[in-house]
Amino acid sequence: MSFKLDNLGWFYRGKMEQSATLSESLDHKIVYYMLVTCTVVGFLTVFARLIQFARLMLSLFVLPGRELRTFGQPSKTWALVTGASDGIGKEFALQLSRAGYSTLLVSRTASKLDALAAEIKSKYNTSTKILAMDFGANNDDDYAKLKALVDSLDIAILINNVGASHSIPVPFTQTEQSEVNSIITINCMATLRVTQLVAAGMVQRKRGLIVTMGSFGGLFPTPLLATYSGSKAFLQQWSTALGSELAPYNVQVELVQSYLVTSAMSKIRKSSALVPTPRAFVKSVLGKVGRTGGAQGWTHTSTPYWSHAILQWSVNAFVGPGNMLLLTYNRWMHKDIRKRALAKQARINGKKGL
Repeated sequence: MSFKLDNLGWFYRGKMEQSATLSESLDHKIVYYMLVTCTVVGFLTVFARLIQFARLMLSLFVLPGRELRTFGQPSKTWALVTGASDGIGKEFALQLSRAGYSTLLVSRTASKLDALAAEIKSKYNTSTKILAMDFGANNDDDYAKLKALVDSLDIAILINNVGASHSIPVPFTQTEQSEVNSIITINCMATLRVTQLVAAGMVQRKRGLIVTMGSFGGLFPTPLLATYSGSKAFLQQWSTALGSELAPYNVQVELVQSYLVTSAMSKIRKSSALVPTPRAFVKSVLGKVGRTGGAQGWTHTSTPYWSHAILQWSVNAFVGPGNMLLLTYNRWMHKDIRKRALAKQARINGKKGL
């Protein structure tokens, strides 16, 4: 009896040892397959990032954009530029005139439009028409005058450049109602109304280019510029949807994303690698039509200026546009800008004795 019990004990001990060996072997296999899976996923992730970066470099520095003449013969068609009297809008007008297009210039100040029309005539000898209108007023009579001009011309290119921002960074709860109304009316309503007037003719002619100026302020949520940021985010969604609607009619819609450019709106006078002049920026826009640049993943969108494109690509690839760290940095930066702007205004008021 004792012999049988001993044999039974050895039997169970053997089974337990065998089970432990199998369990240990299974654990090793699980670890092995997890390591293989992580390695493959990591490799594919890195490979995908390299492919995206290669696409970025090709888009920025190698591949040409669509030629402007495909949207309309320059000597026979027109380009309409809103916000044309200063900065980026003025540069669009000059470069399109140099390309041979006649230009319809629309902005608030008649004297600046007259001066720009005279400059275009002397430099490029192309035709111009001007219309002085305040987009912030949202006046139906002004839009009726614009419609009459648009209907009489073959407009091949529309540049939606007119825009407004906050005078200085400001918390939303402290933003004047007049400033909120102005930003929404100019950035959103004016862009929609002008585009609706022009797009109908483009659809009939089955050709055209609609360029709308976006902003990193709409791409990345921007505290203390909340109304402006929201208005530019709206333009991203609207422009992408419009691009899909008009694509069957050979009308190309493109939202142009940008960081800072030297201009009256940005209040930056000195250019740098990250802050180009209007001339350099507009040259990149017109030279890269149809190329996404840094705006990978967004149809009907382009970030054509090289440093802006690399910045956008890097944020999207490694941080994320809505990341808490980026949002916090944006808030801190604009709080600092507001603090310095208020201090400057206090010094000016002190000198004036206010």
